Formats: sequence, C-alpha cells, structure tokens
Amino acid sequence: MNRNEITEQIVVARLTRGLTWQELADAIGQPVVWTTSALLGQHPIPPEQGKLLAEMLGLDQSVVPVLAAPPMRGGLPTAVPTDPTIYRFYEALQVYGGAIKELIHEQFGDGIMSAINFSVDLQKKPHPSGDRVVVTFDGKYLAYDWVSAQGG
Repeated sequence: MNRNEITEQIVVARLTRGLTWQELADAIGQPVVWTTSALLGQHPIPPEQGKLLAEMLGLDQSVVPVLAAPPMRGGLPTAVPTDPTIYRFYEALQVYGGAIKELIHEQFGDGIMSAINFSVDLQKKPHPSGDRVVVTFDGKYLAYDWVSAQGG
C-alpha cells in the first residue's frame, strides 16, 4: 500500500469514527497542525505514534512503517491552487509576499525563513464582524552564507 492510499484510508477512518484532528493530535502529544499535516502525508510519524494513530483509526499496523518513512513533501495538483482555502494563502502571498520578503531582509539581513526549523499554529479568534482565522508561521531565520557557497 502506498502513502496516497493510506492517506485516503486515514481521511475516511477519521470521519467514520467521528474523530477530530485535535483528538488525534492530543493522543500523540503533538500540535494539531503538525499532526494533521503528518496524517495527510507531509511528515514522517515516529513508529510509536504511528501505532497509536493506526489503532485509533482502525487501520492495519502494516501502515506504520509507511507513515514513518520520509515523505515526498509539497506538491499541489496544479501550479495555482484551485481549492478556495488554499488559494487564499496563495493570494495573500501574491499581495504581501514581496513586502514580507523586504521586511525580513530589512530586519534580519540577506536570508530566509526556514520551513524546516519551523512551526505553524492556527487559532480561531472571535470578532464582532465574524470569527477570524489567525495563522502563525514561526521559522528560524537562516542567513545566506555566500563565503561558504563560494568554497571559501
């Protein structure tokens, strides 16, 4: 069984069993965004956590080694995402990406925010005009090291 087939089983099993992503995350002591992403195939899940999740979801334990293997990360089905929720992030980066890049360089120097040494959080924030979605990206700053890149 491949990772995509297991992901489909996870999605169906979670819905069938009435489990929330938060309940699955709490069971293994991990953040909900990380757990959801991992169960959707974007992170390897340590075997002990994989065993517990497979049991909760009623999946065969043969999925555990596949869940623990380093996945092929990223990759949307199209260059421009068509799912409205994902597209809004794409749209926000089109509008604010240049400004974010400029501000990172101004405040930190010539470098990037890591997506490897990284965490993400999602919160629901009540607001009089309608609930707000608060997404926090927390990535380590990585300076470009041009000396090392030139072999010096």
